[in-house]
Amino acid sequence: MSHRIEDYALIGDLHTAALTSRTGSLDWACFPRFDSPSAFTALLGDDAHGSWQLGPRGDGVPATHRRYVDDSLVLESTWVTPDGTLRITDFMPPAEHESHTPRVVRIVEAVSGRVTVRSRLRPRFDYGSACPWGITVGGRWGLVAGPDALWLDTPAPTRLHDGALCSDVTLSEGEETTFTLTYGDSHQAPPPGIDPWAALERTLAYWKQWISHCTYQGEHREAVVRSLITLKALTYAPTGGIVAAPTTSLPEQIGGARNWDYRYCWLRDAAITLSSLLRTGYREEARAWAAWLLRAVAGDPASVQIMYGITGKRRLPESVLPHLPGYENSSPVRIGNGAAGQLQLDVYGEVIATLDLARRAGLGVGETAADLQVALVEWLEGHWDEPDEGIWEVRGPRRHFVHSKVMAWVAVDRTVKLVESGAADGPLERWKELREEIHREVCAKGYDKERNTFTQSYGSRELDAALLLIPQVGFLPPDDKRVIGTVEAIQRELSTPDGFILRYPTAGNAKGVDGLTGDEGAFLACSFWMAEVLAMIGRVDEARRLFEKLLALRNDVGLLAEEWDPHLERQVGNFPQAFSHLALVDVAAALQRHTTAPTTAR
Repeated sequence: MSHRIEDYALIGDLHTAALTSRTGSLDWACFPRFDSPSAFTALLGDDAHGSWQLGPRGDGVPATHRRYVDDSLVLESTWVTPDGTLRITDFMPPAEHESHTPRVVRIVEAVSGRVTVRSRLRPRFDYGSACPWGITVGGRWGLVAGPDALWLDTPAPTRLHDGALCSDVTLSEGEETTFTLTYGDSHQAPPPGIDPWAALERTLAYWKQWISHCTYQGEHREAVVRSLITLKALTYAPTGGIVAAPTTSLPEQIGGARNWDYRYCWLRDAAITLSSLLRTGYREEARAWAAWLLRAVAGDPASVQIMYGITGKRRLPESVLPHLPGYENSSPVRIGNGAAGQLQLDVYGEVIATLDLARRAGLGVGETAADLQVALVEWLEGHWDEPDEGIWEVRGPRRHFVHSKVMAWVAVDRTVKLVESGAADGPLERWKELREEIHREVCAKGYDKERNTFTQSYGSRELDAALLLIPQVGFLPPDDKRVIGTVEAIQRELSTPDGFILRYPTAGNAKGVDGLTGDEGAFLACSFWMAEVLAMIGRVDEARRLFEKLLALRNDVGLLAEEWDPHLERQVGNFPQAFSHLALVDVAAALQRHTTAPTTAR
């Protein structure tokens, strides 16, 4: 049985990641990359779909407390039992080169007393469907199925039983044992072993050096640092791409069907990622992300997708895995993402805003980026007035979403400024008029004068939390009465009793604007956007209170999923979610700015 989503902690190596629960069970991991088929899939089923339980002997005893060691991705879990105290240190040595070998290292120490430790290593390759064959080579245990192999190195006595490698060892105070699991191609010789303690030292040194570049020194530094480390952990080092989350199909509603694969890179995350990285001192990561973006969208502007694979791959066909029951029976379990083929006009604005930011930051995007920007606007000029699926990837009919039109305005606005600067050639006067035309239309067709609020789409009465971005992108100033009215309308109509923000109204059992049945939780990124825009319009104390409430939703090691279920009071959605952590960083920086400086749009 899977644990609560917030009961998991993340470890990773900048190629892939794993989730371990409070009981010491590793229930999710894909090898060798984020988007590879999982070898541990108990998160979406049960132990029979692949898990690695390690802890004091007993039936899933939860750790007494957990923490990350200093500012790192090294997880330390401690069990205080009647027989003694046990500590397990879990980590994945970070990638140092492109030919990296993924490893999970688990160091077990008896802190006091005498404790019996039990390890049950039960991988199931190909999303929990392939039971491996156990072999020994040179005294090392291997688990092999099809193209995949996992090799276990441990001094603990180990036996193969019912498709699992089982170890039981009793440790007295001061004694230790180690387990190292290494992935390799099944047709190749086993990868070389490593010294677990030396790997721990290198891993801690890596994270210490990496976080030393952080320039944020505000009052929320602990939360910002943990979010930045999480974002780094979601980075695929060879290309610089950042996945939205390392998981698939964790539900937005427990027992529901809103289950999606987030192991890909969304273009709309690019602008906020780039600004967050630059704001906190990470220029190299920002440069790599910008380079990934340029490679991914290169080609025909008409074929720009909303998301790509971590290498820039375009085809992400969506399918269902019927053999998996889903997290707490939330089915279907999906891999791939059909939204990759949608028309989302806002993406053009987000890509161009990212290129503009990269250029102004001196990240060396050069003429290629300027030419691409002009080509994107040339295409958008003939298509901005079409309906689309919008930022939330609705699976219902296309609409004229207001946020999409606002972001089309952003695309034209930034390109007008590019041409004015002399960095590119283009029909300046025509694009200036286009910019004004889009602005006029949005204010005329997307604004409800009676309620003093912008709406989700032309002619609708529904609201949309994406409208909170209007002042952030500079479409209107923060003190405009229409901005303030929209903020207050969203607070009235899209807030939970605790003040967290829903993306838009959902339909319950009937299909709504998004074409889906069921509901979802409060969207954490939108709730952070509300805090930021409250600060922008001068309600800094209110923004601070909301921000503190959002920080309180983090789990014991500082991680956030995509959403918060206000009824069950649980985190829901894929975990940990880059968008949530990016928005956290932005609000912390915004509160610092608005405490000391006049309001400005991003």
